[in-house]
Amino acid sequence: MILGIVVALLILLAVAAALAAASVRVLREYERGVVFRLGRVTEHRGPGLVFLMPALDRMVRVSLRTVTLKIPVQEIITRDNVPARVTAVTYYRIVDPTRSVTEIENVVAATSQIAQTTLRSVLGKAELDALLSEREQLNEHLQQIIDDQTEPWGVKVTTVEIKDVEIPERMQHAMARQAEAERERRAKIIGAEAEFQAAARLNDAADVISRNPVTLQLRYLQTLVEVSGQQGSTIVFPLPVDMIKPLLSSAESRAATTNGEERARLDEALAGARAALAEATLADPAKASLGDPAKASLGTGGP
Repeated sequence: MILGIVVALLILLAVAAALAAASVRVLREYERGVVFRLGRVTEHRGPGLVFLMPALDRMVRVSLRTVTLKIPVQEIITRDNVPARVTAVTYYRIVDPTRSVTEIENVVAATSQIAQTTLRSVLGKAELDALLSEREQLNEHLQQIIDDQTEPWGVKVTTVEIKDVEIPERMQHAMARQAEAERERRAKIIGAEAEFQAAARLNDAADVISRNPVTLQLRYLQTLVEVSGQQGSTIVFPLPVDMIKPLLSSAESRAATTNGEERARLDEALAGARAALAEATLADPAKASLGDPAKASLGTGGP
């Protein structure tokens, strides 16, 4: 009899321990528990110790930590008909544990599908240049669309990032040629602008020099100083015209004086010859009739 009582007490203690273990749950700081009592949801509980009614309550654990969801490679065609392979990653977390359990069957799978379809639809409307250079705007647009669609499930999408964009190799070569041509165009434009600015500065320098000719001579001297500092250099000294003008004027005046004196002597000799011819004609008229060579040569130039 006593043995039966002891066995019954042991059984009752085991059942009580099992019921106690089934009615107590420990939730971590990042976990919440959604409790269903006879099929009806109650307020979520946690963190810490959670007491449940045995056989009446059922609890579903929900993690509130941020989840990193990798979006598989998506084959897309951009707006300018360029095929591309795009990979992305989504970061989301659950902000309402009750709705994440009651509104959707599998929140991870649903968020992944929404992210894939949104990625294809949004990037298919963008051009290749925008896809490569305007990723920040596209990321914000993707995050807003996915967040609006997952909000009824108690899910908050915090970030969407496009990881990689793969394009065909022939398109890469075409883009490289385009970039090279663009750089050559910029180089030519910069060179033309430099020549234009240099011409403008030379024009300004010419205006300054024209107002003060001494500036040009000072520039000559400065150039000579710069050239003389180099070894094995030949210096060509430019002589300003203003410095030799007095010499040229003196030479011209001397030449004019010399020419005048010679012409005066020739005129005197010619006058003497004419006088001699006239005397000879008066003394012997026959010479004039015979055609004296001196008269023939000098008489034509008579007055």
